[in-house]
Formats: sequence, structure tokens, C-alpha cells
Amino acid sequence: MSFVRDFQRLSPSQRHTFVASFLGWTLDSLDFFLLIFCVNAISSEFGAKPSAVLGAVFLTQAFRPVGALLFGILADRHGRRPVLMFNILSFSVIELACAFAPSLGVLLVLRALFGIAMGGEWGVGAALAFETLPTEGRGGFSGVLQEGYAFGSILASGAFALLFHAIGWRGLFMLGASPALLVFYVQARVQESPVWLASERKRRASLERISYAKKLASLKSFLPTFLFLVILMTAFMSFSHGTQDVYPTFLEVQIGLSPRVVGTIGVIYGFAQIAGGIVFGTLSEKWGRKRAIIAAALLSLLAIPAWAYGHSAVTLAIGAVVMQFMVQGAWGVVPAYLAELTPAPVRATAPGLAYQLGGLVTSWNAKAQALAAERWGNFQNVLAITVVIVALALAVLASLGHEVKGKDMAAD
Repeated sequence: MSFVRDFQRLSPSQRHTFVASFLGWTLDSLDFFLLIFCVNAISSEFGAKPSAVLGAVFLTQAFRPVGALLFGILADRHGRRPVLMFNILSFSVIELACAFAPSLGVLLVLRALFGIAMGGEWGVGAALAFETLPTEGRGGFSGVLQEGYAFGSILASGAFALLFHAIGWRGLFMLGASPALLVFYVQARVQESPVWLASERKRRASLERISYAKKLASLKSFLPTFLFLVILMTAFMSFSHGTQDVYPTFLEVQIGLSPRVVGTIGVIYGFAQIAGGIVFGTLSEKWGRKRAIIAAALLSLLAIPAWAYGHSAVTLAIGAVVMQFMVQGAWGVVPAYLAELTPAPVRATAPGLAYQLGGLVTSWNAKAQALAAERWGNFQNVLAITVVIVALALAVLASLGHEVKGKDMAAD
């Protein structure tokens, strides 16, 4: 397998950096998906409809751009490594506080704060990883790194299936504070980005006045690309959240599956997500980033009948496997593609901000899907229509982008 070979060629320092970035995104995702799987339980405890609880997903996504901008600026100014550590501690502490929320209103406020912390991790972690890793095999590394999101979903699914009956949703949120332990690993093993260190040395050598004019011109020329990335990431966010956020609720509320079965299905399609990210991330090294995204988006349409209209747990699980393989296949290209399109001076800020602004635009997605399903009396048509629209939109948008595969991260 090419990824395994490429990983073995890395220096110990590069391996630690990649592992830390992967785990940071994994544990951030774990904390996000714990709420997704507990929507039904939270709504029962607080006497609210699932759509009201899914307002927490809206708030998390709405505040993620704030975190991307805040933590990204800090990382571009003070370094990727220390800001990543602070970021991980932030979302871990907030997740723990969610376990003690006395009301739905308090929980919603905490999930907004969680969104700020969650919004910073992806951009900072991706900048640290791709400024440290070699150019060779970048697509494979991108696919694996992005699927930290899927691995976090698997951990949340497994925890929900195995522990929910014993510790409830509050106990699961306490478990979600465990990512704080990752900070010790980053402190002991991870080194600062060599690209950022080189840039910092130049700044300290009094070249700042010369470089700022060049940076300003570079950033102005980058603005159209940044706006395109925001639109592209809006389609990507609609693609992933439109197929994931209400799916567990659909399986429980409409199909009538037990939490154990729903959690098991989540674990199964989580592994399919990881496989899809690796496969299409690796294929993007041969096909190019754009063609890999387009292929995965269009192939997802084939999964709709089993994924949305299946009548048994087995059929639905098969549909979910195919759907999430393609969804995260397209997503597996994203970290490398955005890093390659962004100039070095804002690489910790701009990709993450574009990523999270796309999430802001689609932040009402889960709540809107739930409200539509409650009004129409079924989830199937809502889910199917969502996929058709966003998959086609993503394919068209990807075809309009630039191809910059293999760009030197220090070239700017």
C-alpha cells in the first residue's frame, strides 16, 4: 500500500507530527459526533424535539469560522505547535462542561463555544502537517489525515453502542474530555513547522518591511481563490453534514433501530469513510485533485436507493457504507488541495477559515432536514434530495477550480 510505504519513509519527527495532527482532528470529531448520536436521549431528558437539540449542531457550525480565524491568526503569528496544544485543551474542557449542562439552553451555549474551539483545529493541524511532510505521497497523507474525522465518528459510534446504556449521554460527554491527554504527546514529541520557523527567522532578520508589501500583494491576488474555496467548502460541508447529521436520528426515530444497532452501523460506515479517504486521496496523486473529487461526488448518487430507502438494517448499512465511502473519498482530497492553493503566510488561517465559513453557510442543514422530516412525516425524501443537489453542485464547482498538485509548501 503506497501510504504505508510513504509513512515508513518519514523521519521520526515527521511521523510524530502527522500522528498528532491526525489524532487532534480525530478527537475533535469524537466530541462533535457524541452529540449527534445522543440527540434522541438529550431531547427526551429536556422535553424537546430532536430539531431543537440539533440547534446545537447549527451553533457549533456557525461559530467554527470564529475559531478558524482566531486560532489561525495565532498560529500564523506564534507558531503551529503551541496553538494546536491550546486548541486541543480548549475543546476538551468545553466538552467536559457539556456533561454538566442543567438545561438545553446552557448546552446550546456550550456547543457554540465548542464550535469556536473545533473551528481552529483543522486549519492549524493541517498547516503543521503539510509544512512538515514531504511532497511525495501528499495525496495519501491528505486522505488519511482528513479521515481522522471519520475515525472520530467511529469512536463516537462505538462509545454510543457499548457505553450509552451504562453511563448515559452525560457520561459520554465526560469521556469526550480525554483528548486533553494528547497535549502531553504534542509537547514531548512534535516539533514546530520548518516552513513557519524559516518564515519567522526572516521576520526577525528585519526583512519584515520588504516582505509585508509582497505578502499584501500575494494576499490580494489570493482573494478570488479564497472566495472560490469558501463556495467549494460550502458544497463539501453540505455533502458530509447532509448525509451524516440526521442519519442516526433517522435510523432511531423512523426505522426504529436500537442505539446498539445504530452505533454499530455508524462504526461500519466509519471504516468505509476511512477507506474512501485513503483510496481517493491516493488516486488524486495520479488523477489530480479535481478529477478525484468529481468522481467521488458523482458515484455517491448510486448509493441513494439503499441508503435512504432501505427497509432493513442490513440494506441501510450497505447503503451507508457506499455513501460514506464516496463522501469521505471526496473529502480525502481536501487537506492537500486547500494547502496547495494557499500562500504560506496565511496557510494556518485561510484554509481553515474557508473550511469553516462553508460550515457556517450550511449550519442550518441538520435542523432544516429535521424540520422538513417532521413536517413531511419521513426522512427518506429529505435525505435523497439533499444528496442529489449537493453531489451535482460539488462536481460542477470542482471542475471550475485550479489544479496545483505537488506544489512546494515553502515556495511562497
